[in-house]
Amino acid sequence: MSAEPDDIFRDICALLQPLNKEGIELTRETRISADLNVDSMAIMDFIMEVEDRYDIDIPLNDLSDIYSIDQLVHYVHGLVSRKKA
Repeated sequence: MSAEPDDIFRDICALLQPLNKEGIELTRETRISADLNVDSMAIMDFIMEVEDRYDIDIPLNDLSDIYSIDQLVHYVHGLVSRKKA
């Protein structure tokens, strides 16, 4: 599995697709909670899927600073890169 930002972006979009009830186009600027209109429980389930996919842990206090798909992509990329080093 590649952990390059573009690959992470595609993976995150695929994981978000079930939450995308309105069928909006997912871009790096898409705000996960606000634009997709999902509740906090759905967000937590989604984050758990991301953690499982990349074998990482995302602390809850860090989630409060992540709004967009792009922010999540860069955060995940950073964790995966540090893990490989």
